[in-house]
Amino acid sequence: MLPLLLRRNGVRPLPRLLLYHNHHARLFHDYFVTHLPSSSLHPDARSASGPHHKLPRDKSVPHVPQGSDRMPAAMAPSVGVSRDMTVVRIPLKSAKHHFGAALSRGSRPYNEDTYQAGTIEIPAFARRRPMSFTRKSKGWGGGATSADSSVGDPQVFYFGVFDGHGGNECSDFLRERLQDYIEEGARQFELESTLQGGRRRGNFGFSSNPGDAVDLSPGAGKRALDSIKMVEPDCRKPLKTPEQETDEDGNAQSLNRADPPKGMEPVKQSEEIRNAEELERCLVNAWRELVGGYFKRFKPEYFSLGAGGRGHILEKDLVQSRQMHTQAGEGMSEGVGIETVLEWAFLKADYDFVAAQADKTEDVVASDRALNEGDILGKPSQSHKPIGGPKRFRGGSTCSIALISTPTPSPFWHPASPSTLVTSHVGDTRILLCKTSDGIAVPMTSDHHPSDPLEAARLRRYAATFVTDSFGEERVQGLANTRAFGDMSSKRIGVTAEPEIRRMELEPAEYSFLVLVSDGISGILSDQEVVDIAKEARTPEQGARDIVSFATEVAVDADNATALVVRLGGWERRSEGGLGSMGTKEMRNWRKQEAQDPRRRQ
Repeated sequence: MLPLLLRRNGVRPLPRLLLYHNHHARLFHDYFVTHLPSSSLHPDARSASGPHHKLPRDKSVPHVPQGSDRMPAAMAPSVGVSRDMTVVRIPLKSAKHHFGAALSRGSRPYNEDTYQAGTIEIPAFARRRPMSFTRKSKGWGGGATSADSSVGDPQVFYFGVFDGHGGNECSDFLRERLQDYIEEGARQFELESTLQGGRRRGNFGFSSNPGDAVDLSPGAGKRALDSIKMVEPDCRKPLKTPEQETDEDGNAQSLNRADPPKGMEPVKQSEEIRNAEELERCLVNAWRELVGGYFKRFKPEYFSLGAGGRGHILEKDLVQSRQMHTQAGEGMSEGVGIETVLEWAFLKADYDFVAAQADKTEDVVASDRALNEGDILGKPSQSHKPIGGPKRFRGGSTCSIALISTPTPSPFWHPASPSTLVTSHVGDTRILLCKTSDGIAVPMTSDHHPSDPLEAARLRRYAATFVTDSFGEERVQGLANTRAFGDMSSKRIGVTAEPEIRRMELEPAEYSFLVLVSDGISGILSDQEVVDIAKEARTPEQGARDIVSFATEVAVDADNATALVVRLGGWERRSEGGLGSMGTKEMRNWRKQEAQDPRRRQ
């Protein structure tokens, strides 16, 4: 029905993803590929040389590439070890020294949070560095292989947390399928790697600054860690326990959120502007036909002006930007990059989910139906996509994902390796960085709540009204979030899955770790408390468990809580900057005492 309707209105139907029809589709890569000495694969070997993965013997599985040209993440071994290396596959969720995740349903009857972690098959988007690597020995400097080799790009890592509400159908759908939309978008927009020369033009994102050269020689990691200048403790004051920051139950009322950084400009990865505009225009028109209302006039930020988007660069700035990027030898921002693909993938996934729900039969009595049900959903799609079960599902999910790309095969957790972080976010899940030099929490996302002035102004254009619940929080049609996947009955007034996207260049050892949390944690703890708890842990896996445990312990009515901790280059010096974990120690001790007070729950 929907494809026929779109053709009658002069709109080309959206291409369906093969993942719904191909039962043999490639599964998500929840592992990473790396080099290990061949001797470490044999139980009887006693060789202590080379990098050890610290995993059980059955976790290191020899990897045979099948059509993939991704280069393995290679830790630089010690000087003089044998070149006899084997490519192995290591499950990321078992690599506790590199990644940790923890979940809790809190006091809820079931858990609607989900998460995902692994590697994703998209072209690299990291800023390219000169290939003048420093080698101070004759030993193999693992990870110093040029990305222009025939092997291909280094792996792109993918981390995501999804906070469902009203059921787990939407969060499960995002966990299983969102990465496929991103991969499909990269193919359809014809993205090319920023690390390899283009077929019809010069190199993307090439930096000619000699100071950007990557040193991956033996001992480079220690030198990178030693080069970080730590901030003196006197420059920071510990967080006290003022009564005005907590309510009578001990929960935080004002968490003093810091504003996220502006982020870097997008980097062009494709010149196929006409093809991109057609894909974008098709998706915008499909939303307009299915829902209407807000989507009749919405302008996605990273879509081109010709397709109804806002475009990332204004026309008056176009000439100046072109000159600036040409002089620097970098790609220009007006082209198609990973940001455009992420916006398309989020909107396309949300469209497929909502269209599938509109096609289902409703199981409520007539008196419970919305008066404007026809206006909200328009005409059903008849797409017959198996999403969310046989009955109509009115819930939704928030989402935060982080993509990490490196310019060399050396993994992003190596202290001497630079990397590029791109985050895409909808709702009130959060992504935090911990800065190595001062230990400060750097948020990469903002909460999409009705109390945010920008979100309130966006929704009020379409006659959205806000109400205040008994906890003093503003809501729109009963929702705490102004951006979310699903929630089809609120789409018409502007509850959309348009993502907030940021790009950050991470210098070697500049940040200690990355944290992704759901609102069951961010609604209870401040950003700095979350980061300080992770600092005290020995491994990222322990840090994730400690964050979830503390949040559920101090909350009166604990919500679903999920935390992901990802090791970055400065992990070994995570507790040295500023006050270390002592900045919020007094606040956390006070909260724990309040939680244990028997009079609290009377």
